[in-house]
Amino acid sequence: MALDESHDTDDVYEVDGFTYIVNKTLMERATSIKIDFSPMGFKLDSNIDFGASACGSCGTTGSCCS
Repeated sequence: MALDESHDTDDVYEVDGFTYIVNKTLMERATSIKIDFSPMGFKLDSNIDFGASACGSCGTTGSCCS
């Protein structure tokens, strides 16, 4: 999850005043994505199994779930 501009390869969703940009290919694989916000930050759930350590670079210089 990152701040980004939309591209031709993205779908754009407006939900409760927030704009979500999701890569079309990822959305086809995920079929649904649930985003929750808590005091600890954002939590994303989908039917894709990225493994326990696949998103270890979130918040650093790496790409999350690439």
